[in-house]
Amino acid sequence: MTKKLIKDITEFSRKVDYSLMNSLKADPDASDDGVDHHPREVYSGHYVPVKPTPIKDPHYISHSQTFFKELGLSDELATDESFKKLFSGDTSVATEPLKKYGWATGYALSIYGTEYTAQCPFRTGNGYGDGRAISIFEGVFQGKRFEMQLKGGGPTPYCRGADGRAVLRSSVREFLAQDFMHALGVPTSRSLTLYTSKSETVMRPWYSEGSKNFDPDVMVPNPVAISTRVAPSFLRVGQIELFARRTRNSAHPNAKEELRMIVSHLIKREYKEEIDQNLPFEKQVVELAKLFRSRLTSLIANWLRVGYCQGNFNSDNCAAGGFTLDYGPFGFCELFDPAFQPWTGGGRHFSFFNQPAAAEINYQMFWNSLSHLVAKGSPEEEELKAIKDGFGEAMQNELEGMWAKKLGLTSFSPELFKDLIFLMIETHVDYTIFFRELSHLPLELSPLKKSFFNELKPEQEKKWQDWLSNWHQALNESHGESLGEVANSMKRVNPKYTWREWLIVPAYQEAAKGNYSLIHELQEVLNSPYEEQSQEIEEKYYRLRPKEFFKAGGVSHYSCSS
Repeated sequence: MTKKLIKDITEFSRKVDYSLMNSLKADPDASDDGVDHHPREVYSGHYVPVKPTPIKDPHYISHSQTFFKELGLSDELATDESFKKLFSGDTSVATEPLKKYGWATGYALSIYGTEYTAQCPFRTGNGYGDGRAISIFEGVFQGKRFEMQLKGGGPTPYCRGADGRAVLRSSVREFLAQDFMHALGVPTSRSLTLYTSKSETVMRPWYSEGSKNFDPDVMVPNPVAISTRVAPSFLRVGQIELFARRTRNSAHPNAKEELRMIVSHLIKREYKEEIDQNLPFEKQVVELAKLFRSRLTSLIANWLRVGYCQGNFNSDNCAAGGFTLDYGPFGFCELFDPAFQPWTGGGRHFSFFNQPAAAEINYQMFWNSLSHLVAKGSPEEEELKAIKDGFGEAMQNELEGMWAKKLGLTSFSPELFKDLIFLMIETHVDYTIFFRELSHLPLELSPLKKSFFNELKPEQEKKWQDWLSNWHQALNESHGESLGEVANSMKRVNPKYTWREWLIVPAYQEAAKGNYSLIHELQEVLNSPYEEQSQEIEEKYYRLRPKEFFKAGGVSHYSCSS
């Protein structure tokens, strides 16, 4: 029997279940009504009740039909007036048991293992956290718990003096990217809705038309928007780290208890199915360390598999549930370069092939936080240490398994892989097109040439032909003479369609004019990244980046101005 879909906000509200607010501590200095929008220090507590600031004249752009279906929501709900108001920041329409305020959380900042407090306006770390991200809903749909968070919902106590808004450009990117990553099979936060204002704008630095500058060179007005992102929770490594720092520094008498509470809540929210709640708590902590390591190493291998670069993989951008979070300075590798980094503030340490190292450092910060919860000299402490020490090997195993699958092999070949990477760098290939064409198991070079940005020299062609011969030999050794299923298996891990920034830019530029057709088209294309699509779509989206978009500000590189 078909289940009845949720069609109005009253039915939707009945799904609410505030496990975070019901089981964790609010900031004792917080207001009762959520009117708390100015920067201030938050000394304790796990969250601050905050009322979002609604955008003016909200207008519907799109919603994720795929995710609405998963949640049991009617598509009509996205354009329902009350639902639109709620998810554009107007909680006055909230009906019981839904509260008329949401919540924001604090977290610590670590960049590549170095603890920072300077980004906090008070230089203490007590003012750093969700500056414009406000969760307004937590509930259970189809037996699964989800938290819904407004990105750009106005200032919170953690806003550091900013306006708390997100611009249409960044909101379109995040909205599309989350759905795309899910379609790729990469663990990620999800997109629910996207609304923009017809009258409210904010000024942001960006790039003038045709700019080749590295940094933005003009201030431009941007329509504001609110995208709603959804996840089982928005608990981050940096959040756990904040309470560990307070425990280490004896910041207040309840610091260690607050650390224990949030780790316990993390286990219940993200690892309930895998960790026996009847185990002694220290044993649960050990299991958490092990499971998070497994999820994180798998996630990074997936990022490399699909060409994704997070750009700014600090501990506060690292979800403790082991999924992709915070689509700000991200990008997807087109011209293959292990040092690919689209964000102007990222540097090589957060570049494409350095993501495993960044992940290990974030894991160490997480592990350091958990270490406060096991007794010194205990068996659990030894188990924890062994788990931490095994991160590098676990990461390497995941990466080797991933590369073997991309190449259609049953086991990783170091020599074949090394030769491939050097050749891809030397001959300038498109990462996605190359591996997709390779999935057809070509015996000679011609079918791969559509992935090359430049004409090959004769000696380069010979190198490639030699590599193909060695690869086919490895395929035969892996599978014998039966290669029928290999191509299909490779196509399931090597997408045909990818994120190409130069094709995303027109979508948000047109959206600023009130035309959302390109956003809807991109949703359709990116929701089926492994499938063959129409000839028209292939000609438009399965092609090399045009030369004019190399070194182009806002396309090949961009600031995190959003």
